[in-house]
Amino acid sequence: MKVAAAVLVPVLLVAACTPTGSRSRISASPPTAALSSSTAPTRATSSPPAPADAGWPTYHGDLARTGVSHSMPAVSGPLRLALSLALDGAVYAAPIVAAGRSVVGGSRTIVATENDTVYGLDASGRQLWRTHLGEPSPANERPCGNIDPLGITGTPIFDDATGSVFVAAEYGAPPRHELVALSAQTGTIRWRKAIDLPGADPVVMQERGALTVAGGRVWVPFGGLNGDCGDYKGRVVGVPLDGAGRTIAYTVPTTREAGIWAPPGPSVDAHGHLVVSVGNGAAGSGDPYDHSDSVLELDVAATLVDSFAPTTWASDNEADRDLGSQGPALVGPWIFIAGKSGTAYVLRQGRLGGIGGQVSSASLCRSFGGTAVDGSVVYVPCTDGVRAVRIDSSAGMHVLWAASGSITGSPVIGGGRVWALDTDAGVLHALDPATGRSLGQVTVGPVTRFATPALSGRTVLVPTQRGLAIVAAP
Repeated sequence: MKVAAAVLVPVLLVAACTPTGSRSRISASPPTAALSSSTAPTRATSSPPAPADAGWPTYHGDLARTGVSHSMPAVSGPLRLALSLALDGAVYAAPIVAAGRSVVGGSRTIVATENDTVYGLDASGRQLWRTHLGEPSPANERPCGNIDPLGITGTPIFDDATGSVFVAAEYGAPPRHELVALSAQTGTIRWRKAIDLPGADPVVMQERGALTVAGGRVWVPFGGLNGDCGDYKGRVVGVPLDGAGRTIAYTVPTTREAGIWAPPGPSVDAHGHLVVSVGNGAAGSGDPYDHSDSVLELDVAATLVDSFAPTTWASDNEADRDLGSQGPALVGPWIFIAGKSGTAYVLRQGRLGGIGGQVSSASLCRSFGGTAVDGSVVYVPCTDGVRAVRIDSSAGMHVLWAASGSITGSPVIGGGRVWALDTDAGVLHALDPATGRSLGQVTVGPVTRFATPALSGRTVLVPTQRGLAIVAAP
């Protein structure tokens, strides 16, 4: 629903392209790991502390999408909804926090709306700047979909080296997509670049996944609209950081579908490669593999390096039980992935294994959204409650706990808490990382299904259908 108001209203509230090569695939049948239960999580300490001014520049805080703040102070007091900000449209993208040498006078909280407006706020939530990029696409311009109007949906990214915030916006009349670079300091538009490329219909292409930066480019993932209508194809588009030079892309080699739509977007591994999950494609039983229902590794030339797909990829496609609903989680030497089928897989980073090449697999849950990773433990957004899963040195999966079935949002970690939303009720929970028990909760208002918090200092920033909720976590 389009919100007519274009001003920031603070309300103080208090409340309790085609692949060119791939590495060899594993043809032997891999072992299937038993999914065991345990009561005490193993807390690895291999991740180095982040600098105090690192901010939260992208979806889940870093390019690996770990979702961990190492600088958030320990939480000991009750949660409080400190501020509810009414913006000019619904916020589907996660907030980010720009901090670093290129930002003078304190960090900037960046919030983007479906009305194609980007806001820069200070740490208290006061508006510093507001930039309206254009008019979003109304629902009557598209044959399906569930966001109206459709403007900025994918989470932006801040790059301290250039001082720019990059956002992907959709406009209407007709529907089209553009990458925009803005100054994090002032909100001034530095450049714009069209990112609709031949080979797919821009009317049914949707940019939902988070943007990332790797190899001197901004990467923008594309999938389709809710309802899988029209001639769309999964694609990742790479644009140079200065907006000049050639735009490159990888397009999943399918006749249609195979969207790269999971909200976390690409994860960036230690080699600077992009790791993405791919949704169901048009191929089914008896058809050749089309790299749908897969995890793909791409280099910064937008070339396919490696792939993984379950042996059931064709039947998964036919039943819409693909891996594309959850972003890949980088867990030490492993990649964890779980999608719509209920089966989780552990893959080896650097050797994904091809069809049936997982190191282990187990029945776990249906997962939608983004994970958080702390050492060897991955926190998984399951449709029946967030789970903590430890992955051992042999790629075995061990369930440590499962949270209440209503707490299904994509989690983040900081201040000795796991933060996740009950997205139906619009309630933020602070979970005990050892047990999954809720240690505190606060109502933040209506949120979207894939809403996930950002962490900044002692505050938790939650995107809402009205704007932004700022929760104090003393």
